Amino acid sequence: MAKAIGFFFIIFTLRFLKMFSMLHSFGSDNHSGVAPEILDAIISANKDFAVAYGEDDLTKSLKELFKTLLGDSAEAYPVFNGTGANILALTAMTQPFNSILCPSTAHINVDECGAPEKITGCKLIALENTHGKVLPETVRKELKEFGSQHHSQVKVLSISQPTELGTLYTPSEIRALSTLMHEWGCYLHMDGSRISNAAASLNIPVKEFTADCGVDALSFGGTKNGMLIGEAVVFFREELSTNFLFIRKQNGQLYSKSRFIAAQFDAFLRDGLNIRLATHSNSMAKYLESSLEDIKEVEISRSVQTNVVFARIPQKLCEELQKLHYFYIWDQDSMEVRWMCSFNTTREDIDRFVADIKRIINK
Repeated sequence: MAKAIGFFFIIFTLRFLKMFSMLHSFGSDNHSGVAPEILDAIISANKDFAVAYGEDDLTKSLKELFKTLLGDSAEAYPVFNGTGANILALTAMTQPFNSILCPSTAHINVDECGAPEKITGCKLIALENTHGKVLPETVRKELKEFGSQHHSQVKVLSISQPTELGTLYTPSEIRALSTLMHEWGCYLHMDGSRISNAAASLNIPVKEFTADCGVDALSFGGTKNGMLIGEAVVFFREELSTNFLFIRKQNGQLYSKSRFIAAQFDAFLRDGLNIRLATHSNSMAKYLESSLEDIKEVEISRSVQTNVVFARIPQKLCEELQKLHYFYIWDQDSMEVRWMCSFNTTREDIDRFVADIKRIINK
């Protein structure tokens, strides 16, 4: 009898988990699966033998693809993940006595468990910002004490495009920041974990708001936009990539079977798949925003510029809604929540989500 009960408990649990796994998640674009084109590229690369550690033909051709996309100065290096990309880029740009400026909302400041400071040895200086964006006058206040042995020496400003709040820098805003940093012998780093969403929303090539605007190093994201695994560190200054092969290896971000990251990026970038996927996730966020406009209990709290919607909702609504849908509370005090859309979010997913909101409100 006990065995039978145990068996049926296991079956029930598996069915429950299967049902839960089928629910659409608005928690993060990291929760989505892998784009079919990316899976096909991995399968296609899974043939015969290939030299490891980036010496294969796919990885070599990827470097040329990034040059085509971002300009001849671009030197790209595949890595495993976004945190790794940020840390390695910053390591190549700094010495341990340097400091790194960033918005207080930056991923490197909030969501990387102190890894940038631990691994680079640099001090992070969090800056006031407006909707995730920093202004030149705010940055300028921290450009001081150069040459003083008692103070960490500012070397990098790191910004995110789009920001963690889904907002976008214009090319002119990025150019103003890079010009300021270069005047002081410093660098500009861009965390581009959702770089394709930015390009899709701005409707301009990535090159026009990175290399053309004086960005010195870029963390080029793919995992949040349909790739299985892999990001890339891209340098636009030759001196920054001089020792990067050693930095990448020493920090555990050199993948032996590099061709499987390269194959994904090849499919992702060659025919604009990254922009098509990002355009869809951006449009789903706008559709979600418009679907919520007539619900007075839901206050859209930030401008919807990419694939994220921020809103303030009553706590009771939040509690009931989280029983049905996965999403995060961004600010517990103000009950601001974050709803992320992905490359595979559908209008039906959003319609179901909005219908549940209305049903809960009207109980």
